[in-house]
Amino acid sequence: MKTLRLDVTEAETVRQVVKAVSEAEGCIDVLINNAGCGLFGPLLDLTEAEIAHQFQANVFAHLYLVQQAAPVMKAQGSGLIVNIGSVSNIFTTPFAGACCATKAAVHSLSDALRIELAPFGIRVVTVQPGAIASRFGHSALQTVEQTLKPDSWCLALQDNIRKRAGFSQLEATSAETLAAQLVPILQRPHPPAEIRLGKKSLQLPLMKRFLPTKVLDGILAKTFGLAG
Repeated sequence: MKTLRLDVTEAETVRQVVKAVSEAEGCIDVLINNAGCGLFGPLLDLTEAEIAHQFQANVFAHLYLVQQAAPVMKAQGSGLIVNIGSVSNIFTTPFAGACCATKAAVHSLSDALRIELAPFGIRVVTVQPGAIASRFGHSALQTVEQTLKPDSWCLALQDNIRKRAGFSQLEATSAETLAAQLVPILQRPHPPAEIRLGKKSLQLPLMKRFLPTKVLDGILAKTFGLAG
């Protein structure tokens, strides 16, 4: 099959690609939603257009693909949808509010889809990776340069904002290791509804669950230069 161009933020392109794949292969057994980007910076500095694009790429694109692929899976009586989210949907940090919000939205959509699609033989799995090595950190740093305004309340903290943009790449698990661990789990007859893999994927949710909010806020404020 020839290579197909896919811009996940364009609903019509998504429709055309899914149609082409289903016609060429006769089925769609697995859909993995992994596309996305990171928007970093103080929330007060972000424009409406920047936030809208973040949700377009990280949330709506996932739903576009599900809406197009699910009917094919329903017709064949089976299918697996894997939405790659992030542990940041649970562990929100300063200077990453928009990005963390999109991950939370993806997880909520997955929760609803898992129940709605089960009667049709379609399973939905949410993957919540921790720190995974990729070019995500480099791209995130570029967004900081674009979003940080000269009159920002947090201009003096620009080094801390850049630190947060690259946070996911510290001691990160390689993408190859993640794939090697994830694929066997997805191949089980009944994979778990939620899968956490990679560095910090267990540590951060545990901190969120067991630390008092005031204590956790204090840790994050100190880490990112926001302690009073």
